[in-house]
Formats: sequence, structure tokens, C-alpha cells
Amino acid sequence: MANTYKSYFVDLTTTNKTLIYTVPALTTAIVKTIQLTNETGSINVQIYVTDTSASIEYEISHTTLAARSTENFAKGSIVLEAGDLIKIQAATANTVTGVISVLEISYA
Repeated sequence: MANTYKSYFVDLTTTNKTLIYTVPALTTAIVKTIQLTNETGSINVQIYVTDTSASIEYEISHTTLAARSTENFAKGSIVLEAGDLIKIQAATANTVTGVISVLEISYA
């Protein structure tokens, strides 16, 4: 079993839900932060997690992000299983960037 810390960078270039992270096979992931920055006017941002074992998508955060501000959307650790997904959607394209910090616990 290996524990690996990883960062996944975010650049939302569309207003559609954007797949940011998929938990690898034979892995459990602990999401520590979902830190996003808005570079322009105030916009709505949503974070979604898909539990692929149940085929259900959950909205886990919905925040209005002020201009020139940074927010951590993960208010606590988020534990995900192999195949689970994180998607992010912003109301305006090309204004939100950030990083997701994850501890991946591999069973391979």
C-alpha cells in the first residue's frame, strides 16, 4: 500500500460541469482542499461528486465567489472510492482557477 500526495490544477474554460478528478482503480482518495480563485466579477461556483458505485451525483458545495477572492470548497476531508469523480461548474468561463489537494492510498 502506497500513500501519495497529489495536486490537480483547475482552469475552468467553460460554463459546463468540468471533470477535474477521477479516483484511480484500486485507490481510496482523501480530498484535503478544493481551493479556487475567481479573477473577475462575483460568480456562482458548484462542486459535484459522483459516487460511481451508486451512479449518483451529489452537489457538495455551492458558493458565490467574490471577485479577486479565494475559497476552500472542502470544509472537511472528503473520502472517495475508486472510480468516483469530482466535477466543478462556474457561471462564467475563463475566470476560475485553482487546485485540488488529494492523498491517494493505493492498494496495487
